[in-house]
Order: sequence, then C-alpha cells, then structure tokens
Amino acid sequence: MVEPQHDRARRPAGLRLWRGADHRRHYVICGHDPLSYWVTRALLTPELAAGRVRITLIVPERRRDGPDGRELDGVQVVRADRLDEATFRRAGLAGAAGLALLHQDDVGNMHAALCAQEVEPRLRLVVRMFNTSLANGLRELFPDSAVLSDASMAAPAFVAAALGEVAPTHFRHAGRTLYVAERDDVRPTDVVCGLAVTTDPDLVRVLPADEQSADVVLAEATGQPAGTEVAARRLVRARRRRQPLAALLRAVRSFATRKIGIAVLLLLAMIAGLGWLNARATDVSWAEAIYLTLVTTLSGQDPDVTKPAAAQIMQVVLNLAGLALIPLITAVVVDGIVNARLALHSGRIQPDRTGHVVVVGLGNIGTRVMAQLRDFGVEVVAIDRNADARGASLARRLGVPMIIGDAAREETLRSASVEHCQALVVVSTDDGANLCAALTARGLNPELRVVLRLFDGDFAERIQKAFGIGISRSVSYLAAPAFAAALLDRAVIATIPVNRHALLVVEVPVVAGAPLDGRPLSAVARPGEVRLLAHTPAGQRTDWTVDPRMVISAGDRLTVVARRAGLSALLRETTPAPPQPPAPPAGPPTPRVPRAESSADGA
Repeated sequence: MVEPQHDRARRPAGLRLWRGADHRRHYVICGHDPLSYWVTRALLTPELAAGRVRITLIVPERRRDGPDGRELDGVQVVRADRLDEATFRRAGLAGAAGLALLHQDDVGNMHAALCAQEVEPRLRLVVRMFNTSLANGLRELFPDSAVLSDASMAAPAFVAAALGEVAPTHFRHAGRTLYVAERDDVRPTDVVCGLAVTTDPDLVRVLPADEQSADVVLAEATGQPAGTEVAARRLVRARRRRQPLAALLRAVRSFATRKIGIAVLLLLAMIAGLGWLNARATDVSWAEAIYLTLVTTLSGQDPDVTKPAAAQIMQVVLNLAGLALIPLITAVVVDGIVNARLALHSGRIQPDRTGHVVVVGLGNIGTRVMAQLRDFGVEVVAIDRNADARGASLARRLGVPMIIGDAAREETLRSASVEHCQALVVVSTDDGANLCAALTARGLNPELRVVLRLFDGDFAERIQKAFGIGISRSVSYLAAPAFAAALLDRAVIATIPVNRHALLVVEVPVVAGAPLDGRPLSAVARPGEVRLLAHTPAGQRTDWTVDPRMVISAGDRLTVVARRAGLSALLRETTPAPPQPPAPPAGPPTPRVPRAESSADGA
C-alpha cells in the first residue's frame, strides 16, 4: 500500500484548472535525481501533455550523475542552488497549478514550501519526505498538500521480491481488502480481476483482454494470510526448524578460534581413549571409569605404589593431560570474550548463519526494507559502508547485525553469510556498486535470489540476459506515478509492480462536461491500459459488480487499475477539455482597388 496516506481538503471541481495566457496547467518540479526525471516523464506522456501541461524544472547549477529531467524535450529549466521566493518567481510559480518538492532533504523541502506559499498561497503542494513527524506537521500547515515517501511506496516491492512473491501489494478500498497473488493460490470466487500474464518472462503482458489467461490476479482477502505474509511465515518456520542445531553449532564453532578448538578436541579425544583403557585396567564400569578419569585429569590423585603398573602409567598421563586441559579451557574463555567484543564493535556475523536476508545499503529504501522484513519476523543482516548511515540507529534498536564494509568485496559478503542466506537485497544509490555486489554474491552462491536496485531499465534488462539476475527494481520508477498523480490532484491507492511494469490503482472522479460524462461504463476499459474495478455513483456506495451498460454521470468516481499511459488517457476523458484561446480580433476591411474601366467611366 502507498504510505503514508494523505488527507487533503477537497476543492470545487475545475478550480485552477486552466490559468495563464496559454490556457495550460503549469507545474513546477524541484529536484535533481531520478525521481524528478520519472515524475516529469509521467506528466509529459503524449495523452496528458498535448496542449494541456507546461512543466518548469528547477535544478541546481551543478549537475549530479544520472538523469534528472533537464534533458527532456518540452521542459523549461531554471537553474538555482537555493529554493527561495526569488527563484520561485523566476520560475513563474505565481498562478501555477502545482509544485513538487522532490529533494532528499526533509527540512529543506519544508523551508521551500513556506517560501512557495508566499509566492502562490493557493498552491497545490506535493512534497517528498522521509521523516513522518515532519510530514504530519507539513500537512497541518498546508491542508491542500500531499506528503509522500518514495521509500515507503517502493519498499514493499523489494520485500516481496526478496521473499519470492509476485507482488507485495495489499490495500483496503471501499470496504474491501485486496492483494496481488498468483491465480493458483486463491479461490476462483476471490478473484477480482486479472492483472498480468507472466508465464513467458521475456514477454510479460499486463491487463490482457482475456482475463482468464492472467496468472497474476487481484484478489479479495477473506481472512486468511496471503502473499508476502505467507512467504515470510514460511521462511520463519523453516529457520526455526533449523534453529536448535544451528545454535549449537554456532556456539561450538564461534566461541574460540579454529586452532584452539582443534587442540581442545584432540585433548578430549586422548582423555576419552585413556578413560577406556582405565576401565579395562581397573575392571570398573563405564560410569566409574568416566568419574575416575575426569577426577584424575582435573584434580589429580594421590600416588599409590600398590596399583598395577598400567594404572600408575595412566594416572601419570592423565595428570599431564590435566595440566594441558586447564590452560586450554582458560584460553577458550578468554578468546570467546575477545571475539564477542570484536563482533559487537565491527558487526562481524558468524559464518554459518542461514535462512536470513542480507540488505545492502541502509539509506531511505534500505531502512524501510529492513524494518518491514523484521516486522514479518524475518532475520536480517545489514551491510553499509558508513557506520552512521540513516538506518544504523534503527538497526541497533531492532537488533539487526550490521557490517561496516564494501559489499562488493567477497570477505564482506562472507562475513554476512551470503552463501547461506535466503536472498540478497542490494539497494544502495550507486548502480555500479550494486551490480558489483550482486555479481560477487552470485559467485559465492549461484542459486542466490538477488533483488537489485537499478535506475536504467534498459541496463537492467541487459543485466538480466547476461547474468541471469532477473529481479531489478527502480525506486523512482515505482514511486513516480504516485507523485505525478498527486500533483494532478489524483490519489493513488496502490502501486503494483509486475516485472518491469508498474500498475496504478486510482480512484478518478468524473467532472461535468468530461468526454465520459453520459457514456456507459464499458467505455472506460482499454485492454493493456485500463481496467475498471469499481464504480461509485455520486452520493452512493461503491459497486464492485460493474454493469458495463450503466451510464456514467458527473460526480461519479471510477476505481481503476491502469498503466501510466492508460491513466493519463483516462484523466483526459474524465476532465473537461481546456477552453480554447480566443480568436484574434478581426482587422479593418481590406480596401477595394478600383478597376481600370471604372476610372475611365469617371473621366
């Protein structure tokens, strides 16, 4: 589900729809990373942008690596290092329909929002924020605002991919809880609609015309756990079955170094052998022989010249073994204490940890992924180069072991037991570092499930074909549709990632005078682009059993699942066409030139 949800004051339909001399909605976007690029692209889709949208992008003077939207055609670019009133006035914010603040600086975004309010008090704000406390405060200051977190939106997709599920989405709308699942895993009566055909990984078809052919469906929850929750429970149960033996092995293997462990084992084997000989020489039971052997080894016995020669020899040998055993026990205890302190200081993980998920990168998205996995009861190991990463404090509070080091290095991944883990989630902000870490981990464990964060979709497809790493996600790509829809004053209920596609669940109101006003519901659906889920007539309850013959009226709300281009086309059909600019005033009549014969007649 898209989090956090935002509440906003509803304004009359059509308010601020068309402003300015060119009769186009003007949107200002502030950002310089992939999120601003994808939001700008979402607003510039042909169906939405043709004659209706004007985009101004405010970016810093100095450009960072990667696209940020300034290279897109049809975008006016304003370069400024400070988001203040002067910058906003230069960008033409006065009279604009909306402002998107997409920098990764919560306090800076709040300051920019306050400055923007001075320029345009009635502005529609869409703000990117990670801190929930600041987000709540911003909503109180700006009722007509949407405060969204791209990390919250994208994290469930990474969690589901790590657990081997098709999609993470579960959301509640109009009294129903819906989730994404494979058709074989749900009852036919619980299926709401088909979402995608994924039987051929190279040709995934979303929203097919034949819903029965879809193997990935949207289903209604009926009280039983499903999807990601089921996968997490299955993983936890498997780990618990291995836990007693694994804990014993870890205790034995990790308490001391390997050399000390070998010495202790050899000495114990020698004592056991001498105990067997002691039982044969003294003609006692096994229990008595064990007792005599341990007492002789640990404390020694008074010499007794009356004993047989064999018993005297074993007594001397056992006393010598005892002299060696006591220092070895002391060394094991000291070595174990030192190792424990080193582990607490450096985050080193024991090498035989199994069934866990390794998360590389504790930035915004990595922190959310780690927290959600822990909420499901899944064991997590975190890796980050920076000991003071954003999610480091949360990792300590959750008891998540954290390794400080470069995940592209084999020794770092081995210290996280990546060769025995359930999945590797690589979500740092560096595509190159992410790929190196993924390939190194695949070298240690060829069967490892790798969830890779990459920005470039074409690059991700080539990596999939070349190295077989088929699960890649782009945080910005997943979150951008929700930001763009919020900027258009449309609330995205959920974002459903299917392979490299992103489907949006949106409730769209129908405005009076729109092309769909007065048409049947059958006109909404478009195979491959839009599918109608529910219809809410004005002032009535939501109807999930859609009758395609029912006529759409102004004020109705349509709940749809759509691709980005399909949603853009639907928004065009549910809002009135922009007013045409007035025709230029007619000029004075052209003077008539007299004919030659008229001149002759006058003479």
